[in-house]
Amino acid sequence: MTRIGLTGGIAAGKSVVASRLRELGAVVVDHDVIARQVVAPGTVGLGIVVDRFGDDVLDEDGVLDRAALGHIVFNDPQARSDLEAILHPQIARVAAEEEARAVAADPRAVIVHDVPLLVETGQSDDFHVLVVVHAPADLRIARLVETRGATLPEARRRLAAQAGDEERLAAADVVLDGSGDVEHLREQVDELWRRLHEQVAQEQDA
Repeated sequence: MTRIGLTGGIAAGKSVVASRLRELGAVVVDHDVIARQVVAPGTVGLGIVVDRFGDDVLDEDGVLDRAALGHIVFNDPQARSDLEAILHPQIARVAAEEEARAVAADPRAVIVHDVPLLVETGQSDDFHVLVVVHAPADLRIARLVETRGATLPEARRRLAAQAGDEERLAAADVVLDGSGDVEHLREQVDELWRRLHEQVAQEQDA
């Protein structure tokens, strides 16, 4: 089993990389998806979030209003820290369960953990290979504004909430360039996949 950590600044192209790795045969454990699962209606996680942040973070159907919660945590470092303390242990538990099922099905599986805050949460040393998707901050801000509807101040706050580029790049084993088009990024993923398989073959022959 090969464990790959995948991260990158917001709007750098990480989702393109994760999608291509899945197409190539990797099992992708998407921590963003899990983060939504652990605060679904009726979960313990949602109850704890409401206890901390109040009923205003729920919509009229009792579902977590992620925009309302995001407005709180992206403007208050302590609130963001409190939310992370609630969610991260539960996300880690579910991610470990998904990995265990994948390895049980195929002991030689390539498991990719897609983790937006991988470096920030101290997980840099938990993987065989740490892949960082990188694009300049000004380009990522433009993408957030143009394709995700963020205002310029919101986009800047979202970048500020993540690790700085230098910290993220310093932790990387592999850096993929997300500043170009989708096809260029997918080609880099294909090359990474080829190199990973060559490395595994060499280790098995050693």
